[in-house]
Parts: sequence; structure tokens; C-alpha cells
Amino acid sequence: MSESQETASVPVEETVVNTPAVEEVKQEAVVADVAEELSGASLDEDGASSSSSSAAPGDENLGRTGKKLIVEDEREHLNLVFIGHVDAGKSTISGQILYLTGAVNQRTIEKYSREAKEKNRGTWFLAFIMDTNEEERAKGKTVEVGRAHFETAKKRYTILDAPGHRLYVPNMISGACQADVAILVISARRGEFETGFEGGGQTREHVTLSKTLGVRKLVVAINKMDDPSVNWAQERFEEIQSKLSPFFRSVGYNTKTDVTFVPVSGYSGSNIKDPYREADGAWYTGPTLFEVFDNLEPMNRNADGPLRIPILDRYRDAGCTVALGKIESGTVCVGDIVTLMPNRQQAEVLFLELDNFEVQRARSGENVNICLKDVAVTDLQQGFVICNKESTVPVVSKFAAQLAIIDLLPHKAVISAGYNAVMHVHTANEEISIGKLLRFYDKKTKQPTKKPPVFVVKGDLVEAIIELNRPICVEEFETLQQLGRFTLRDEGRTIAIGKITKIPKAALN
Repeated sequence: MSESQETASVPVEETVVNTPAVEEVKQEAVVADVAEELSGASLDEDGASSSSSSAAPGDENLGRTGKKLIVEDEREHLNLVFIGHVDAGKSTISGQILYLTGAVNQRTIEKYSREAKEKNRGTWFLAFIMDTNEEERAKGKTVEVGRAHFETAKKRYTILDAPGHRLYVPNMISGACQADVAILVISARRGEFETGFEGGGQTREHVTLSKTLGVRKLVVAINKMDDPSVNWAQERFEEIQSKLSPFFRSVGYNTKTDVTFVPVSGYSGSNIKDPYREADGAWYTGPTLFEVFDNLEPMNRNADGPLRIPILDRYRDAGCTVALGKIESGTVCVGDIVTLMPNRQQAEVLFLELDNFEVQRARSGENVNICLKDVAVTDLQQGFVICNKESTVPVVSKFAAQLAIIDLLPHKAVISAGYNAVMHVHTANEEISIGKLLRFYDKKTKQPTKKPPVFVVKGDLVEAIIELNRPICVEEFETLQQLGRFTLRDEGRTIAIGKITKIPKAALN
């Protein structure tokens, strides 16, 4: 049994993902080129989604669940994960975005404002839109990954509001693994930025994890610019930018093409949707946060590839089992016969939901709720993968992988055969053991050594055999990066990032 403090092989009932309105899906890295390789719902007045009603006979605009049936929306869909140190303002900015786009009405805001004042948390009312449970509201800390939808004229977006506390990094990983773009929220307040970035905070680990989980674009929202210690000072903005940029480059981000810095105030909404026009902010002439989102280059999607939907959660609705996940590859349509891996159970797709609307088809990049006929809730678990029946995902209990060791525990200063950890790969968490170290890569030449190493230490790059306690659905990195990259964690720390280089032939189609 691994000594890791994360819970491996967590049953779905215990995961952090739920499905109400705002759905709760809730070190510096090694050599930059290694990191680069590894990267490769409207709310009602109570803040909840409008409940589905029965479909009226003959109403062609309603689906089988009573929700609106829409034709395919051609606007690009992006998943935005909000990351950063605790108290940087991630939930506040997320809540402000929903308010500014009309997903939350004024009545709801007034209700949350009263609740926040009753808890002596008067400035947290916007965060209450995303932080929906009492523990989060009482402590002022996001625990689960909050989930909500908004849209602009150009694109559709899903917000994934990740927790910032180090105890909830596994939850943050579950959000980042679904993301297309990471919004790194930085507090400009004097002392808070330094604590989060230089004082052992989570800023560095969150950025490193996002890069290695495949998030190629980073938007840095420098928040709290209206704080009295900052007063929209250009010098503070540029100071933070100059300190962060070298670190971003060290983990593989190109600061000229992959990173955008934007000054904002989550509390007042300044420079989020509309530009901040006061005299003290006149120095900034760049885009607003929304303009940055809308101007992001289209993502490369594999809509014509084999269907791959890692399952994040499942629940019972409208008399059938509904699976929630992001389509990493392929296209799924109502009426398709799909295969649930690793159990190889086949099922018919009865209906599909995107952003609380029913659709007839969903393509790669979408977060989809997929209703499966004759499937029990107990037949599905987090980490299962929905495939088309002609091409199923490999199921393995061991594989070869390239590992970059980025951190080690003080009392476990080396990794050798037999080392135990928890692996996070797509939506799955599994206990693993290092079966064998195959070859070591020279730091200068990047060439593998002929003799296998006995052990490796922080900063090393090694190829190893990974052994699992039970079979898991994965792909080789070269085949599908989203199912071929992973992180290893032990006792609450990320110790390695990796990519799957070879799967046993018997597991391949």
C-alpha cells in the first residue's frame, strides 16, 4: 500500500464531482524541453440550474428529458481551469464572470451578499456562486472543483474553479486534466503574491501540473489591482510579470506565444468584460480578460479519431444512467452503440446534453452528459472510458514510461524499483509501483545510458516499467496525449511527471 495521502481508486460516490446547477466537478520543473514534450448553465434566482420539466407532446423544441433541444452550436467550446494559490481570488473572478454574462441575476447576488454578511464574510459573496457547500463558504476555501458555463458572441466556455490549498491538489488535477486553457490567478496585494510564489505556495506546482497535463495556453490574471497596497500601479504589475516569466519559461511555456498577462479586479469586475477607464489604470491599453479568451487560437481537435470519453462522474436521471466526461477524441451521436471500458459492456446512447441543452451530436473538446441505455450506476466508475465499439481503448496493468523526477520527499530521497506512489492519468487515480528502471538519460546529451540505473534522484530523466494494482484504460502518448500523460504523487507532493511510451501488444486492438 502506498504511503501517499491521496486516495487511489476512489469510488465515484466519494469523488468531488456532483451535477447540480453550478456543477461541482471540484517546483520548479525539470528541463524545459522535457516539460514541453509531456505537454504536447444559466442559473435561476436561487443560483441553481432551472430544473427540467416534462416534454410537452408535440413540442419539437424539447428533448426527451424536457430540456431544450438545440441544433449544433458552431461556436468553439473551451474549458477554462482557474488555478493559483489559495485566496488569490479564483472563485470571486469566476462568480464575477457569471454575473457579467447574465448567468446569475441581481436577486441571486443580493441573496449571496446577505448570506456572506451573516457569516462575517461580506466581500466573499461573488465566490458563493461557485463555492456552494457550507464548508467552503465557512472557511473561504474552495475544496471541490466548481463547474459552470458562460458564453460570448464568439465562443462557449466551461469554468472549472480549482481549489488552491495544497491539501486539495488531487482535486485541482481533476480540473486541469479537462482544461484547454489555464487561468492563473495571482494576487497583486503586497505580501500575497510573494507568499504564493516565493514562500512555498501553490503557484509553482499548479503551473507545472497544468503544463504537464497538456494545458498549452496560460492566461495570467493579476487580481486585486484595486487593493490599497496596489492602486492599479503599473510598477507592481510589471514586477510580478518579471518574476513569473522566467519560471514559466523553465517549465516549457513560451512567454511570447503561450502566456498573456491581464490586470483585473475580480471584486469590482474591472477589466474582465469592460476596460478599466480610471486615470490610475490608463497605462494599460491591452485587452480585457474576455477579449483574451475570445482571441485565443482555435484548439486542435480530433473529431474524426476513435471515440474516447474518460468518465468523471455518473448519476441517475430520467430513468437512465448518465455519464459525465470530456470527449478527448472522436464524435458521439444519439443512437450510437458504445463500449464501456475496461468492462467491455455495450450500451446505446439515448440522449446527449451540453450546457443543460440536449443535442443530437457532440464532438471532441465538449463536456458531455451522455445517457446510456440499460446501464446501472454501479456499472460505471471514475476512470472508465467510453469508446466506439469498433475501436476500444487499451486496458493494461503495466506499461513503459518516461519519467521526469521533479521532487522527492526528504525521507525518500531516491526512487528505485519497488517505489510506490499514486498515479493521476486522465480522470483515473491508481496506486502504482515502479517495477524496473530501464535506462537513464544523460542530462547534457539527452542520450540513454546502456546500463540501467539502480536508483534516480530529483532532476533525473529515466525510462521505467510502471506496474498497477488493477487494469486501467490508457493510450500511448504518441497515439493520444490526453490519455498518455500522467503525474505521480506521494504523501501530498507531486514527485514525477511522465508519458506512456509503450503498451504491451496484447492490449492493443
